[in-house]
Amino acid sequence: MSRADLSPLSQLMRRVDAVSDGAPPPDSVPTGFPSVDRLLGGGLRLGDLVVIGGDTASGKSALALAIALRMTQERGGKAAAFYSGEMSAERVLERVLAIEGRARVDDLRRGTLDDGARAGVGAAALRMRDVLPIVDAVPDRGLDAIEEELDGSEVKLIVVDPLQALAAGARHPEEEAAAAVVRLKTLARTRGVAVLVTAPLPGHRPDRADPRPRLEDFGALGAVRQHADVVLGLYREEMYHTQGAEGATELLALKNRNGAAGYVDLYFYKQWMRFEDMLDPDR
Repeated sequence: MSRADLSPLSQLMRRVDAVSDGAPPPDSVPTGFPSVDRLLGGGLRLGDLVVIGGDTASGKSALALAIALRMTQERGGKAAAFYSGEMSAERVLERVLAIEGRARVDDLRRGTLDDGARAGVGAAALRMRDVLPIVDAVPDRGLDAIEEELDGSEVKLIVVDPLQALAAGARHPEEEAAAAVVRLKTLARTRGVAVLVTAPLPGHRPDRADPRPRLEDFGALGAVRQHADVVLGLYREEMYHTQGAEGATELLALKNRNGAAGYVDLYFYKQWMRFEDMLDPDR
């Protein structure tokens, strides 16, 4: 019997059985962080809009870029696209070398790498040469241009960093950001891709008793809370407590339409802008 002869429920049961036998979920793309993938039931789900929010300088862009990098290393180059509203493509690639080569960006820019760091960066450049995501600045025409650029591509993960880049220059930026959230969700659903976007937390109050991000901290007139399938909050303890453990980071699932809420522990190497999974660290 061919797959086309199976009812939708029968096809679904075959996928369930395949995943039970250890196959990756066919409708998901891995984040490359095992704990995050477990929390999200296999990774970022195709058709979903995922938002990462955090305080200023908490590492939102670094984590989003790391997910795009790990996804392309797992699935092959050009499987992800990273659009930055704050950096040029060259600056993003500097961060790629810092993350993958475990080097300081400032040393890369000044050319002051020692021999060990130079070797690590060189090895990273060779390793990543054929598995880089598409990297570009957010186009002036925003999502219209992004959709045109990706027509006919094999991209399965689209990253926009940050959401507010899609509302730059607008007379009513909050309304534009809300409209962009709706369009991003439509883009994910109609193209069958995962869309990951970073967002600030205009409602966040760092002096409250528990400064961890909450759903109500997100702006965009509540559009993130209403339309995103997954909302993740990034919390680095050392930013709020002088005795906080350096690098200790919680990634909280504040909303998970297809699963449970919860959190995972990550570690942030600030000097390299590199995140690692605390339970399954990189070698």
